[in-house]
Amino acid sequence: MTQHSQFRLLGQRRFLPFYLTQFSGAFNDNLYKNALLLLVTYSAGGLMGLSVDVVVNFAAFLFILPFFLFSGMAGQLADSLEKSRIIRAVKLLEIGIMATAAVGLWFGWYELLLVLLFLMGTQSTFFGPVKYAILPQVLEDDELVGGNALVGMGTFVAILLGTIAAGVLMGFEAAARLTAIGVLAMAILGYLAARQVPATDNRGAAPRERLRPVKETWRLMTLAAEQRPVLLAILAVSWFWFLGAAYLTQFPNFAKTNLLGDETVVTLLLAIFTIGISIGSMLCEKLTGHHITLKLVPWGAAGLSLFGVDLYFAVPAEPVASTWWTLVSDPVYLRVLLDLLGIGVCGGLFIVPLYAFIQHETPRFKRARIIAALNVMNALFMVVSALTGIVILGVLGIGIPGFLLLLSLINLVVVVLVWRLSRRVIIRSCG
Repeated sequence: MTQHSQFRLLGQRRFLPFYLTQFSGAFNDNLYKNALLLLVTYSAGGLMGLSVDVVVNFAAFLFILPFFLFSGMAGQLADSLEKSRIIRAVKLLEIGIMATAAVGLWFGWYELLLVLLFLMGTQSTFFGPVKYAILPQVLEDDELVGGNALVGMGTFVAILLGTIAAGVLMGFEAAARLTAIGVLAMAILGYLAARQVPATDNRGAAPRERLRPVKETWRLMTLAAEQRPVLLAILAVSWFWFLGAAYLTQFPNFAKTNLLGDETVVTLLLAIFTIGISIGSMLCEKLTGHHITLKLVPWGAAGLSLFGVDLYFAVPAEPVASTWWTLVSDPVYLRVLLDLLGIGVCGGLFIVPLYAFIQHETPRFKRARIIAALNVMNALFMVVSALTGIVILGVLGIGIPGFLLLLSLINLVVVVLVWRLSRRVIIRSCG
């Protein structure tokens, strides 16, 4: 089969409407979440008698809780129903949620906006299994790595742009009302894109069962454990999200404390990290020769450790007040940026082949439930990442550079494990 660039998929109806749908959703999630947290921090000054720190962490909890409660149901429905139908239903739900959010933003009903975070998390929970389970049905095997790369790149770029947009809107006097218009408009655009997603073949789908949230989520774990290589790949993906959450969470305080930077430095760190992941993701298709293989994964894992260790030594011992221009023009600070770029690139090389492997190795009739299990593990690892940060930074008093160094050293264990997994897969495919 003739090999083409992955970017040609963006010109085809079997992929482009789905890509725009997931991009708009990721953008809207982050625009809403970040705008709400900024409004709570700078306008509301805490809610219900709680401090800003408590409200911010409670908001994160509300968004992630549905992944634990409803992932089993989401995977079950995605394996039972035609996937484009689910995508349209989820995006229609998003319009309803964002219309309600627009009212809350317009009138400053922050308690309502926090409740809506739970509904947004629920909507994301039901979209997640379809998002990755549909790709093997609309793409050929030699397109799967490239398709996953585009989805991964699009997700991180959408996160970056949504975060930046929230910050920009906060600079206006009518920030809340502009945000209200923005989130509702994006939800409508996402639904219009979803209407163009073509129907998929759903023959051989799993039978629908009773909807029992907690029990079905637990069953996901036993389902994921049936294929050991797939389970190990799921754990490796979740470890990446553990690391990614740690870096993204620490960027604001790292920029302020260790680089003496202003708000432009935080944006630059996030942008460089995102650009790195996008570059790494885009390189995967070419480096794998359009094949579904795990040979890049150990190299990506090793790079995460090497650049993470170098970042510790790159942080200036006596920082000076900095802006984004300081970081790109001063060699001392530029090294920090290059390390973050390298971490991002290696993250892309690590994550994309794993997603493609999980999709390819899972039977179609239970693929969405496996993806749902992956989402549960990702959510669990991100919660543990936050708790780990609290213990190491808050209780033990270790600085952010030391925390990231520790994670980079722990990651060496992951290097060995994914190398053994990739060797096992290569031997099996040759046998």
